[in-house]
Amino acid sequence: MATVELRWTNLQYLDLRNNSLQGKLPIPPPSTFYFSISNNQLIGEIPPTICSLSFLQILDLSYNRLSGKIPQCIGNFSQRLSVLDLRKNKFDGIIPNTFSARNVLRNLNLNGNQLEGPLPLSLLTCRELEILDVAKNKIHDTFPNWLESHPKLQVLMLRSNKFHGGIGNPKTRFPFQNLRIMDLSNNQFSGLLPTKYFEHLTAMKNLQKQELKYMGEQYCEDTVVVAIKGIEIEMAKIQTFFTTIDFSNNGFSGEIPNVISKLKSLKGLNLSHNELTGTIPDSFGDLSNLEWLDLSSNALVGEIPEQLTNLTSLGKFNISKNRLAGPIPTGKQFDTFENNSYTGNVGLCGFPLSKTCVPHPSPPSSLQQEDDLDNVNGFDWKVVLMGYASGLVIGISMGYLVLSNEILNGLMKVIGKTRWGKIMKITHRAA
Repeated sequence: MATVELRWTNLQYLDLRNNSLQGKLPIPPPSTFYFSISNNQLIGEIPPTICSLSFLQILDLSYNRLSGKIPQCIGNFSQRLSVLDLRKNKFDGIIPNTFSARNVLRNLNLNGNQLEGPLPLSLLTCRELEILDVAKNKIHDTFPNWLESHPKLQVLMLRSNKFHGGIGNPKTRFPFQNLRIMDLSNNQFSGLLPTKYFEHLTAMKNLQKQELKYMGEQYCEDTVVVAIKGIEIEMAKIQTFFTTIDFSNNGFSGEIPNVISKLKSLKGLNLSHNELTGTIPDSFGDLSNLEWLDLSSNALVGEIPEQLTNLTSLGKFNISKNRLAGPIPTGKQFDTFENNSYTGNVGLCGFPLSKTCVPHPSPPSSLQQEDDLDNVNGFDWKVVLMGYASGLVIGISMGYLVLSNEILNGLMKVIGKTRWGKIMKITHRAA
């Protein structure tokens, strides 16, 4: 079937979304500035005539069955292109490295294709970029720290690719300062969690009440698929104050940085299925906006911080398959979590688990310690003390002489070497 070219010479706005259109992708006239034909059943490649649409601002071909290579001209055919949405198709090959200088691309969504190779470095020229979504492809690359200088980047979705290696340290003074949604899950990242980046995620620190707004523009509202409480959900509208970090299913190691607790606007934090060690930071109790926290399948130790009971918005909590021990905190949200939040931690006890916590024995009182002094291996220490108190130095001297090594060692264990030394000095002075 040949490519269909629509002949309406003055056509500017063409919206064919959510139909049952089949066949090849039709191409509107060069006068078009808005073209959406998403959620149809189109097949085949994008024809090269797409490059004639030099006035195009919005191009949405998402949720079809389009395949083949993305045309090389896709990054420079229009200096006005703001939204390029090709997600949920079957495109393969590499992403064209042809994004031109002074472009105004704001949203690049390639989610759910079969794209390979690295991210194109020409994305550096996209200074207006707010959303970059390349999730669920076959991209093989290291972490794109060269994107940290993008002043407007708010959504970075790298989920389910072949990214690998460590993240390292920022090279700019204010890296990712406007980033609010960061999903690196299901890759092969390794090394320590990026403490230096967490320190500069300014947009995730701001907890001030904001007016309800959504990302997008007059003709196109932005959407993104986010894992919320373990379930992938498409947000038809992205709230401008929604914030989440998902680093799950990688190879990150080391301890969880305390600095994460400064990201007070976080709605969700998922660090599960890594190789993290150490304890859960007490400071996580400061994340008052948190609605889900998943630290499962790591090697965390210690107790669950009591401070986490301050998280009154927490609806999903998972610390299963770690090495945690001690009592589970009670009260507030912790009374609502089920067994599966804690399974695989043999040292945990208390509600909702069936394992009851056994109280730790209290240390012996001072009176008990004095009683222990009364009789050490059958020797009555009171006799010695009474002799000293009455001024009869012979009492101590004789008592000291008759002490066997066994009794002496027992005394030193009970009263301690320091106290024993002081007693001996007093005894010698008195003698």
